[in-house]
Amino acid sequence: MNPKKRLKINRHLFYETSHSPSLVDIVGEEMLSKVTDFCFIANPYYPDKHLINRIQERLPMLIKSYPSSNPRQLQEQLAQVLHVNPEYILIGNGASELITIIQREFIDDFAIPIPTFSEYTDKVKKQEWAQLFQLNPKKDYQLDLNEYAEWIDQNEITSALIINPGNPTGQLISLNEMILFLNRMQHLRLIIVDESFMDFAAEDIPTLLPHIKHHPNVIVVRSMSKHCGVPGLRLGYCCTANQDLLKRLRQLTPVWNVNTLAEYFISQLADTDEEYQIARLKVIRDIRSLYGELKDIKGFFTYPTGSNFVLIKIECGLTATDLQHILLEEYHLYVRDCSNKAGMDNYHIRVASQGKRKDKLLIAALKEISGKMEEK
Repeated sequence: MNPKKRLKINRHLFYETSHSPSLVDIVGEEMLSKVTDFCFIANPYYPDKHLINRIQERLPMLIKSYPSSNPRQLQEQLAQVLHVNPEYILIGNGASELITIIQREFIDDFAIPIPTFSEYTDKVKKQEWAQLFQLNPKKDYQLDLNEYAEWIDQNEITSALIINPGNPTGQLISLNEMILFLNRMQHLRLIIVDESFMDFAAEDIPTLLPHIKHHPNVIVVRSMSKHCGVPGLRLGYCCTANQDLLKRLRQLTPVWNVNTLAEYFISQLADTDEEYQIARLKVIRDIRSLYGELKDIKGFFTYPTGSNFVLIKIECGLTATDLQHILLEEYHLYVRDCSNKAGMDNYHIRVASQGKRKDKLLIAALKEISGKMEEK
C-alpha cells in the first residue's frame, strides 16, 4: 500500500464511551475526508443524491418550521413501506430513545444475550435486573433459542431480548426459528426483538413484522440509521400489536421528538422505495464480497454474517485496540474495537462494508499487517 502520513488521534476518547467515538472527534474536521469509517454500520447508497438534493432544497423552510404534534400521518407514511398496520407503529428520535423508555418503564428482570449492543446493558433501570446469557464463541456466538428459552424459564425471567441479526456478532436466526421461540415464550411479559440490520440479511427480508399481530408480548425495534443510512436524522421505530403498551409508550414519548428534517425524509420513503431496494441489494452484494475476501486472510478469523458488517477475531498476535490504532494511524481506516463489549475478549473487531472500492483498502491493509506479523 502507498505509505500515508501517520495520523494523530485523540486516544482518550476511546475510553469515555461504550460506543465508538465519533470519527470527527477523534481525527478533527480537517482530516475527516481522509479517513474511511468502517465503524459506520449504515447503508452507504441511500439516500441517493436526488433525495438529498430535495432535502437540501427544502432545508430553509424545514428548519424554520415546527414538527407535527400529531404522529398519525408519519405512521401511515412509514407503514406504506413496511406493509404493516400504522396503528402498530411508534416513531422515535432514534431507536435509542425507544430502547431507553421501554427498558425503564416496562422491564424488571431482563434476559440479555451477550455480547450485545451496549444500550441494552447500559439502560436497564437497575443493573442487577440485567440477566446476562453468554453466547458461546466456539459456536460463532450463535444464539441457540432452545437453550435460551430453557435458561430464561429456569431463572424465572419475565422479559427477554433478541437482536437479529446480532450486533456485534452478525449472526442471523431464521424466521421459522424465531416464530417457534415466540410461540414457546408467550408467557413472558415482554420480548424485544431488535431488527435494526434485518434489511441486509437476505434479498427477501426475513422480518417478523408481518407476524407481529400474532404475538402481543413482542415489540420489534428498528434503527433507521442503519438500513436507511441517516444516523444524523435520529430516526427509529418500534412495532407491536399490543395497544396497551403502545398507548403508554405514546404517553411517555415527548411531543416533537421527530424533527422536521426527519419528518420530510419519512414522507419521501414511499416515492423512493425502488431506489432504496436497489441500494439495499447492493449492500448485500458488497458484504458477501467483503466476507469472501476477509475469510481468506491469514491471522484473522471472520465469522459468518447475516448483516452489513462482519465480526473478525484477531489471531496474529495483536489485540483489538492495537489493530484499531494501527489501522487508524497508519492506514487511515477506522474499525470498531469490541474489547469493551461484555462477553467478548480483547481480540475482536467489527467492520461494516463501505462499498467495494473502500472495502479493498481494508482488505489490503489487513493482508499487509498479517504479513508483517508473520515476519516477526
